[in-house]
Amino acid sequence: DYDVLPVKEWVATHWVVPITCVTVYLVGIFFGLRIMKDVKGAHKWFPRQLAAWNFLLATFSTIGALRTVPHLLNLIATTSFEDTICTPPDVEWGVGATGLWVQLFILSKIPELWDTFYIVVRQRPLLFLHWYHHVTVLLYCWHSYATEAPQALYFVAMNYSVHAVMYAYYCLKALKIKPPIPDKAITTIQILQMVVGTAIQCSSMYFYSKDEGASCKVDYSNLVAGALMYGSYFCLFFKFAIERYFKKPDGAAKKAKKQA
Repeated sequence: DYDVLPVKEWVATHWVVPITCVTVYLVGIFFGLRIMKDVKGAHKWFPRQLAAWNFLLATFSTIGALRTVPHLLNLIATTSFEDTICTPPDVEWGVGATGLWVQLFILSKIPELWDTFYIVVRQRPLLFLHWYHHVTVLLYCWHSYATEAPQALYFVAMNYSVHAVMYAYYCLKALKIKPPIPDKAITTIQILQMVVGTAIQCSSMYFYSKDEGASCKVDYSNLVAGALMYGSYFCLFFKFAIERYFKKPDGAAKKAKKQA
């Protein structure tokens, strides 16, 4: 019986929140890298805090996946594909318990920015993919929730599922425990997420174009932004996979990988 409306209306009218968070985030990265550049031994800082942080996110993501994935699978099994990405969320999945966990997913993109703190302070290589992903995900998720994007349950369910595995993997790495799956598997499921996300966005654009949104209640600006975002993610993750797993690393890259 959870009422999502108060927070949903707050999200729609408070764009200053994600914009401020993104601004502070980018400024923090800029100055953080400069401050930590010459600090000795920082790569050994906060091992327990890092493990606890990843455990917290893995647990949160697992619960979110258990709440949203079954709902999505039920919709896929009982309705048409077009309905799963065109029916307004307040009809299908945007209210009640699933609506709560979708809402928590949107809001969680703000604290997830803290991921980068451990990279900067521990002097790990900060990839463009990392901070670009955090910035664009926060802004896109906020926009999707504000515009009531009907296709968003696919993205929420996938992201919860991938993060449940990914952060559990990072938690084990932080504890110096060998994960039961190789790191290639993490990159693979991330790329698959981008492939499916791009396909969902393209499908939404197709259904929208049939009658300019009369039957498919999707915000056009959200469709365009989502297609560009997922397309760019796919290219960046694919490039990352090629460079990390298939190209022979140079001396600097070997050193960075060893430190990580």
